[in-house]
Amino acid sequence: MPDASDKSHLTFHASGDVTVVEFSDRKILDELSINEIGEELTGLVGRQPGIRLLLNFRNVEHLSSAALGMLIKLNQAIGEKRGSMKLSNISPQIYEVFKITRLNEVFDIHDTADRALAAF
Repeated sequence: MPDASDKSHLTFHASGDVTVVEFSDRKILDELSINEIGEELTGLVGRQPGIRLLLNFRNVEHLSSAALGMLIKLNQAIGEKRGSMKLSNISPQIYEVFKITRLNEVFDIHDTADRALAAF
């Protein structure tokens, strides 16, 4: 039985040919967690060229600027592998940060996971 330190920050499931990722943590703030999430997602992208990835933020209440940086790098890696990524269910306060940093223009953001899946 894995102990709490082995708990993944992410859950994965497939919806057709789209890999849906949900964040387990309500707060994505500390550097160690962000690095682990980044490594897990980058590894996934590396194994699946042309990946169609949906990041569902429905459980997330707080996101640090370092987490935003990780998302930018992930988006670049997906682009290099000819894949695509969409984000969904971002809370209004986190979306405000995306707007202030103009990342809402960089990422394809949808209100719900269903709308994001339909947009692939």
